[in-house]
Amino acid sequence: MLEEIAKATGGRVISGKECAFTGLSIDSRTIKEGELFVALRGANFDGHSFMREALKAGAGAIVSLPPAEPSKGKVIIYVGNTVKALHDIARYLRLKLNAPVIGVTGTNGKTTTKELIASILGERWKVLKTAGNMNNHIGLPLSISKMDGDETVMVLEMGSNALGDIKQLCEIAYPDFAVVTNVGQAHFQGFGSIEMVRKTDLEILEYAKTAFVNADDGFLIEGLKDYTGKTITYGIRNMADVYARDIVPGDRGSDFLLCLPGGREAGITFGVAGRFNIYNVLAAAAIADVFGVGIEDIKKGIESFRGVPMRLEIKDLSGALVISDVYNANPSSMDEAVKELARLKRRRTIAVLGDMLELGSYAEEAHKKLVRRISELNIDLLIAVGPEMNRAAAGFSGIYYGAEDSVAARSILLSICGDGDTVLVKGSRSIYMERVLDGLEMKEEGHAL
Repeated sequence: MLEEIAKATGGRVISGKECAFTGLSIDSRTIKEGELFVALRGANFDGHSFMREALKAGAGAIVSLPPAEPSKGKVIIYVGNTVKALHDIARYLRLKLNAPVIGVTGTNGKTTTKELIASILGERWKVLKTAGNMNNHIGLPLSISKMDGDETVMVLEMGSNALGDIKQLCEIAYPDFAVVTNVGQAHFQGFGSIEMVRKTDLEILEYAKTAFVNADDGFLIEGLKDYTGKTITYGIRNMADVYARDIVPGDRGSDFLLCLPGGREAGITFGVAGRFNIYNVLAAAAIADVFGVGIEDIKKGIESFRGVPMRLEIKDLSGALVISDVYNANPSSMDEAVKELARLKRRRTIAVLGDMLELGSYAEEAHKKLVRRISELNIDLLIAVGPEMNRAAAGFSGIYYGAEDSVAARSILLSICGDGDTVLVKGSRSIYMERVLDGLEMKEEGHAL
């Protein structure tokens, strides 16, 4: 309602009458009828430039610059800062809903863990979750704004690039429960060190009453020594409240025994590859158990999960097995992916690896370390994509090919890939590694990527 938005933002209504809005939008190209356009301003863009287009479809706008032309029949709310107004509205809606909020943060596995939690809890409750990986100071409040108002639990992914980012998101969402998946090497350009990565992720503990943490991440556990809330652990190697044992990995998933407190156990057949994804399952199972979900329903939610697009998808390409993990990359996730490549080896292994970005001064060493790692794992062929990976590739023990970009890498891969090969494609998001597989027919999938 207009009155509530004006109250939440402290804004001034300069045109239009009381009405209900169906949601918020920041994109004039996709805004729908009944939505309120938020004219965000950034270093390289200004939403106010697209006001005319936005108001053709939308019901009104929140602005920090009054429109030059009158907007007949459209609501215009004037605020000092439109980003702050977006946060204010989301915070107002979250507190009004009065439902438990689960915040999911950590270096790797956030999106998969969030989706798994939503999959399990969704069997019983109406869940609001962040869309895709909309986990920053714009995406998270936009996701909250999509609520219907009758949700009974929220599962919100929280990402960060610098100290204070998680605190900012918590000031919007006020999580009751925190999941911290792990602490690894990522976004060093913004953080500077792994200690600052941990400090930022653990900002969520200032708000959450209960924390679910990976018992096998010693560096993470060390950071919890001053936490006064309840801690629930999950893991595989170390003693934990929720754990997995008797793990039998396969080409496209794993079988294992899920163990919950009190001696409760269930055999799980999980259809997503990667040992690290078992950690994501355990985190979701631990949350569900605290929410009172029975172990059979937890099993059902886990086994019905089909993974997240562009993250460790296993595909077949004319006799070759392809691991498509093209959404993003950092040193920690790269290490897990190349281990999976080595594990799934049939004839030859081919690593098509793009640059890992946002590593700052650590970039050169990180890429060299990765190349040493794939040499240790006896990877047969490397296709290096981007300047950092190409420089590091000189230290590879096998045969390597240099590619300027992912399109060039695609041509190289097509020329060398054969029946029985196992291929990994991975790199940071802005390297567009999905183009390596673009247009190729996946044999068993029956569709072009």
